[in-house]
Amino acid sequence: MDERKGVVTMKGDPVTLVGKGVRVGEKAPDFEVLANDLSVVRLSSFPGKVCIISSVPSLDTPVCDVQTRRFNEEAVKLGKDVVVLTISMDLPFAQSRWCGAAGVKDVKTLSDHRDASFGRAFGVLIKELRLLARAVFVVDKGGVVRYVQVVPELTKEPDYEAVLKVVREL
Repeated sequence: MDERKGVVTMKGDPVTLVGKGVRVGEKAPDFEVLANDLSVVRLSSFPGKVCIISSVPSLDTPVCDVQTRRFNEEAVKLGKDVVVLTISMDLPFAQSRWCGAAGVKDVKTLSDHRDASFGRAFGVLIKELRLLARAVFVVDKGGVVRYVQVVPELTKEPDYEAVLKVVREL
């Protein structure tokens, strides 16, 4: 498995990402994650939808909380052809609890804890922590990656406007 160093830091310290990463214009790799009810969800579960995939280290941290709430607010405005997925290594039960407490209903929270299938496929699995790097991907209705943003510092938020601009253009 490919490893990439120096792409992301955590509080200034470099970490290693596992997986080659995805590039704009490539077919998005499929993956298997778990929904809050423990059912298996794949990227291919959303045919004909534009998918915003928001990858976060843990919903129980301040920046991940803000990021997921922001995408939840935006999800309502984007229409039925757009689905917003937030993927973390949090257990499905913890994600469900967090969504209930935060009032998040328009983002689908998904857990990669079992196999790190998403993290490896999209190249955002942090080797040292077995957490996901903060990143946002946009996949079009045909399953092609149209936008990639791997946030260089885990403690920083992504550029929301850049993501939303791409989604609106699709």
